[in-house]
Amino acid sequence: MHLPYFLKAPAVAIIGDTCYTTLIEDFNYTHVPCIKYAISKGLGLGIVAGGAIVKVPQIIKIVQARSAKGISFYAYMLETLACVISLAYNVRSKNPISTYGETFFVTLQNLAIIGLMLRYSGKNTTAFMILTSFLFLGNILSRTAEHLSADGTTIVQTALVSMDLLRFLQTATIPINLFSKVPQIVENYKNGSTGQLSAFTIFNYFAGSLARVYTTLTEVDDIIILSGFLLSTLFNCILALQMALYWNSASTPSKVKSEKSDGSSSETKKRVKKLD
Repeated sequence: MHLPYFLKAPAVAIIGDTCYTTLIEDFNYTHVPCIKYAISKGLGLGIVAGGAIVKVPQIIKIVQARSAKGISFYAYMLETLACVISLAYNVRSKNPISTYGETFFVTLQNLAIIGLMLRYSGKNTTAFMILTSFLFLGNILSRTAEHLSADGTTIVQTALVSMDLLRFLQTATIPINLFSKVPQIVENYKNGSTGQLSAFTIFNYFAGSLARVYTTLTEVDDIIILSGFLLSTLFNCILALQMALYWNSASTPSKVKSEKSDGSSSETKKRVKKLD
């Protein structure tokens, strides 16, 4: 089957000439490598599209409540740091954008959430300083320059941060990412609820990290990135389980507090009556 050019061009761009010919023109759906590659590309693009809106419900929830109660500030700081490093590493490694594109959107949304958390805490100056620092760090890590060597024949690439150091920082994002989940998991456990956390964000994060394991195995030969996604999936699973467990528990702490205060109030009335 021959598709019109306006359909063929994006299809070839996504799955390549070989797999396009195999799957679309020859209808050869027994070619396992192309099938796996096409599934990986589809999942990857779906994750990137989902990443563009994954934290929008969380942002809306914070704005509507004018509060970030129950959301760990340190969790978002650590996660954003890991995102900035991973984004720079993938860009410098020239990995397919379908394998990391959502990191760009998640980084922007995290910065918006951090800004809102500080804004509603009355810390506008701190918000400006933190957001500026993250943008500056991303620029430093990802910036490269190409120029001709002294003999005028070889293109030399220079960077403010060496690839070896960036690779080390990418390895460091594994514990950073994991520790970014721990404060939120502990916060949920202590409160017995998930506060202003968005269920859409939590469940999509879990599904996305699970799919990322598959796309990384299929398209990227990098054990550092794969290890990060495997462990991230585990911790996102814990958060998803907490969301399910505490689904109807958002108002429990305030109810208990109210019952305690009512109890103490009646006790006070009894004592006053005795004295009279």
